[in-house]
Amino acid sequence: MPAKTGQQYIDNLKKANNNVYMDGERVDDVTEHPAFKNAIQSMAKLYDLQYEKPDKMLYTSPTTGEKVGKTFMVPRTVEDLIERREAIAEWQNFTKGLMGRSPDYLNAEIMTMGEAADFYGEGDPMFAENARKYAEFARENDISLTHTLIHPQVNRAKIQAEQKDANVALHVVEKNDNGVVVDGIRLLATQAGITDEILVFPSTVKKSGELDDPYSLAFAIPNNTPGLKYLSREAFDYGKNKYDHPLSSSFEEGDAIVSFDNVLVPWDRVFVLENSSICNRAFGETNAVVHMSHQVITKGIAKTEFLLGVTLTLMDSIGIDGFQHVKDKGTEIMLTLENMKSHLYRAEHNAKIDKWGVMTPDFEALDAARNWFPRIYPRMTEILRILGASGLMGIPTYNDFANEDIGPILHRAMQGKNVEGYERVQLFRLAWDLTMSAFGSRQTHYEYYFFGDPVKMGMAYFDKYDKEPYKEAVRDFLKRENIVKPDLVKS
Repeated sequence: MPAKTGQQYIDNLKKANNNVYMDGERVDDVTEHPAFKNAIQSMAKLYDLQYEKPDKMLYTSPTTGEKVGKTFMVPRTVEDLIERREAIAEWQNFTKGLMGRSPDYLNAEIMTMGEAADFYGEGDPMFAENARKYAEFARENDISLTHTLIHPQVNRAKIQAEQKDANVALHVVEKNDNGVVVDGIRLLATQAGITDEILVFPSTVKKSGELDDPYSLAFAIPNNTPGLKYLSREAFDYGKNKYDHPLSSSFEEGDAIVSFDNVLVPWDRVFVLENSSICNRAFGETNAVVHMSHQVITKGIAKTEFLLGVTLTLMDSIGIDGFQHVKDKGTEIMLTLENMKSHLYRAEHNAKIDKWGVMTPDFEALDAARNWFPRIYPRMTEILRILGASGLMGIPTYNDFANEDIGPILHRAMQGKNVEGYERVQLFRLAWDLTMSAFGSRQTHYEYYFFGDPVKMGMAYFDKYDKEPYKEAVRDFLKRENIVKPDLVKS
């Protein structure tokens, strides 16, 4: 079937009736619940955008001839890679990079599963065929996915097998003719109950050993599978109007703890089973991490462009754009944006065909960017907060302006250099929702931990960085000077 529309996405969620809990109660219909309905509407707009811009966002399926989402497309040339990224950018520019788990993120992983399916065959030839077929199924049905990678934070000093409650983490219970029965908890599924299926993969931030084999698995199942529950955190969409909460009222994705209560995973949905070695190597050897990073850097650019635009507009609205320290802070964000664009350009134009036949970006460029962005994003939001100053605290609501007694007072009191009070407060509420609200704070925290602990990521980056050429250059320089070694004084 062709790429789905927004209404089909909503209809599928209604029909699925996923097992979602919010604030201690089971949600009857996520499409109508105040915690989810606005994010669902935003997701629906993403699917509709595919049909509004078919040349940018759709391509002909290699198996059915239907028009399917270009974010699933396998790039064979640099031009393909750029074309695929431009489709990703359409979605990211719509959400301003604020829906970090929009469908394009996991579509990159699914694409690599199909092309590098033979890797999964190391565990069992059946798993290779499963990966290949699932990639086709997801593409042809435009499946939206959530995913979960990490175990509960019980005692990070011990491996799962040594935990006091070794069964709290998701693990294999039994294998039978129908499939694999799994039980336990996983963290932390973004867009959990508002997607079609869940992709369960291991985290590779902390490598697993043989004792972790019962916890080392990968599979995909529908979100309404019996025994699967999503325990959602408090929503940061408070049901306010778009003037008061312009971002959280549209892009609050939600996050959830995932509970598996003796869930049966059919054999044809299993990709990795009780094999820590395959789990540790999956993202690297299939180049999933490269293509997912390509999407993430595209998202980061869209987010930085939006943050820069808000910052510049705020500067202008209150006439601070001529001050030296203000310009310097604006320059910080501009430099971040241009650096991110440069990393992306290098990644695409140095791309090469990998062993799976996929045109793959230069990971050195993407790896630098994905390590750097989590460290710099909190600084950019800090800049916006500093420049907004007390103006980010004095932000009346829409209802305040609508009040006939105090509305005119506020409209006059809150005016800016070239904007009226109502418009200036609207801008400042946008800046506040981007940086200081519960939604904005979550965005900063989310970016900081996007790929895991930045310190661990930095250590891994340092360890694998090719340091020898730089040390060799120093040794060559010292040899070149021909400094005669003096006779050492004997003690």
